[in-house]
Amino acid sequence: MGRILLDKGKLTLAQAEQVVQLQQERGMRFGEAAQVLGFISESDIQQVLAQQFDYPYLQPGEINFPSQLVAAYQPFSKQVETLRAIRSQLMMQWFSAGHKALALVSANPEESSMFAANLAVVFSQLGEHTVLVDGNLRSPLQHELFRLGNRPGLSDILAGRAGLETLCKVDSFLNLSVLPAGTIAPNPQELLGRPAFKAINDGLSSSFDVILYDVSAYSTGTDALAIASLSGGVLLVARKNKTRLADLNEMNEQLGRSGAKVIGSVLVEF
Repeated sequence: MGRILLDKGKLTLAQAEQVVQLQQERGMRFGEAAQVLGFISESDIQQVLAQQFDYPYLQPGEINFPSQLVAAYQPFSKQVETLRAIRSQLMMQWFSAGHKALALVSANPEESSMFAANLAVVFSQLGEHTVLVDGNLRSPLQHELFRLGNRPGLSDILAGRAGLETLCKVDSFLNLSVLPAGTIAPNPQELLGRPAFKAINDGLSSSFDVILYDVSAYSTGTDALAIASLSGGVLLVARKNKTRLADLNEMNEQLGRSGAKVIGSVLVEF
């Protein structure tokens, strides 16, 4: 721990020597002694422990991700504990059965994107090699959430104008990559119906443990059906006080007819 704190500039060499002296005198752990001396905070200790156990997260203001990306900034909050519980259920019910891909589908625009981003982060924190694919070719958000800029992505690959080199490794997290939506195309349904989409999914399956698809809202078109059919599994995302139960029932029925398995639903507040 001392070496990490020194490398991060949280301690000077002179302070580290004082910490070691107090540690030996009182039989304390290094972090506890440094905190007693007022050199570091509890937050500093949590950061170092996260690094030691390969559980990366960020301090508020570090990297310009939106604050709603709670899995990145507040890993010990109640919200993220709930995300971990959802992750555990998905691992048991879907991914442990040999499946790799899962589509996250909502009734209305922008209800699933933030949830998808946070879920991708917690899967990566588990050590699963995770890729978040922005399959919302109408109003994509993942390139904004992860500050990737406007760059080629899924639509460009489907159009034969790019390849999987457009995958973006998110350096802040050891096991997370994002495939942005790419150029806004006039024909998203036709693009997603091309054989190239299956080839993309197969290519990702050979490199990643978990593939999460953020999908266009069901109310905007039938794009969700194409992605759900390919992934085989769907998690319905509803927003508190906004999503209508009738819409959820209709999605459940239509997605089932596409051949996908609806494995559950999640109610979010953001």
